[in-house]
Amino acid sequence: MAIELIATAESVSQAQRLLTAGVDILQIGNDEFGLRLPHSFDRYEQREIIALAHQAGKKVDVAVNAIFHNDRIDLIAEYLQFLKEVGADTITLGDPGVIEIMRKTKQWIPFRYDAGVMVTSARQLNFWAKRGAVAGVMAREVPKDELVEIMKQVLIPVEVLVYGPTCIHQSKRPLLENYFHFIEKEARVDQQKDLFISEPMKPQTHYSIYQDRNGTHIFSSNDVSLAQELPMLSDLNVGQWKCDGLYTEEDDFVAVVEALVAAKNKVEKQAFTKDDASELVQLIKKHHPKNRELDTGFFYKNPQEVR
Repeated sequence: MAIELIATAESVSQAQRLLTAGVDILQIGNDEFGLRLPHSFDRYEQREIIALAHQAGKKVDVAVNAIFHNDRIDLIAEYLQFLKEVGADTITLGDPGVIEIMRKTKQWIPFRYDAGVMVTSARQLNFWAKRGAVAGVMAREVPKDELVEIMKQVLIPVEVLVYGPTCIHQSKRPLLENYFHFIEKEARVDQQKDLFISEPMKPQTHYSIYQDRNGTHIFSSNDVSLAQELPMLSDLNVGQWKCDGLYTEEDDFVAVVEALVAAKNKVEKQAFTKDDASELVQLIKKHHPKNRELDTGFFYKNPQEVR
């Protein structure tokens, strides 16, 4: 089975390096319309990256997955027109209002459906497939045992996170800003600040937190790495593997993606060995941020525990 590797980008130069590394789909966007992006690209940069990808025979997905209130919903039609003009291959969205705007304005762009934690069944994915979705983004909280059943029934390609952080909560409110105002302290609140919070009486918890145009975002204590599970994902016909570089330094993320591209190529040829998996695990650890731990997320969780 052919597998598509999707990777985020944080600069035009990194995007070029990721394309050279063999990424199939680059994901970019702007904070006005997309969530939890390593970089908010202006329109000139988006145009440039899309052109670079097409020259390399690759695709670009643009994140339009914010939940749009009245203050921003009116901006969508013009942005979609721009994305159509510059040749965005797909957009990732979660707000059905964006689909309705595409329909009404005839600015149709193939879309990948991403409603975060709500995408947990084949029935839901197939519902959106019948309304134009060309792929679906599986909730990070779906364990392997449920994924097995979903993949037997789903009608469109499914994206699973194989490397990167997991968002567990988003609030539209500026919680960090409010907190620092309350304690009368000035501090940066963006993702470059490396801010963490812990649960009361649970100092071992270590949740990343930052604030941006879309509110406050909180992430799981550990980031995901499915380095050893790649053949299993292939066996399940999971055709899209996502690498998210939100917290990984630019050069390190390129190294991780290069290794995952090599692993993907071996998996497709059924030549990925246990030694390859061990080497991949060590390489990812080497290039992963030192203040962030890795595990397999919800992959091996008992479905009864996740409910």
